[in-house]
Amino acid sequence: MRKLTKTSMVAAAALTAALGMTASATAAGTWTATPGGAWTAKATSPKLVDTATGTQLSCASSSAAGTLGSGSGLNGTGISSITSVSWTSCTGPLGITFAVTAQGLPWSLNAVSYNATTGVTTGNITGVKAHISGAGCTADFAGATSTSTATLNGTYNNSTHTLSLSGGNLHAYNVSGSCLGLLNSGDAGNYTANYVLAGAQTITQP
Repeated sequence: MRKLTKTSMVAAAALTAALGMTASATAAGTWTATPGGAWTAKATSPKLVDTATGTQLSCASSSAAGTLGSGSGLNGTGISSITSVSWTSCTGPLGITFAVTAQGLPWSLNAVSYNATTGVTTGNITGVKAHISGAGCTADFAGATSTSTATLNGTYNNSTHTLSLSGGNLHAYNVSGSCLGLLNSGDAGNYTANYVLAGAQTITQP
């Protein structure tokens, strides 16, 4: 009984410490955005790669728009909404052309940490879902399951006004038609893109 109690106490202490570390790691604190408000951005040559098969879907460009919080004391979670995303001239293997449609908008842009030396904010985009279709090939992209939304990792650079995306937990589902073998349900996907904002926006953490 004494041994069980001691073990339980050790486990409880470890759990408490872990929870404390988690709270510290996820506490985004307060943020400042200048000037804030509506923004638009464009990425040239964004790519989606099926990491299991190596299949690549490339687009000529992608446009995004949203609204950034303004002023100080902002919450890092949802510091900006992304209200629209579109892609143009997307092609895949065998010369197949694709239409890509964003789903579940608005998505949420979240600030997690800030490097004052480089002026770079590290964060993520949550709520992501998309659908692709072309020449008998269709697929959905979501998160860890077909019914969950995905998270995309990213950074925002104040000096270049660029939101760079890469990594996350994007996966393909409901793959059909000529996509089979090139894309498979459950395959992880890596979306990379550099969205340059049309106007300067500065995000800092005091």
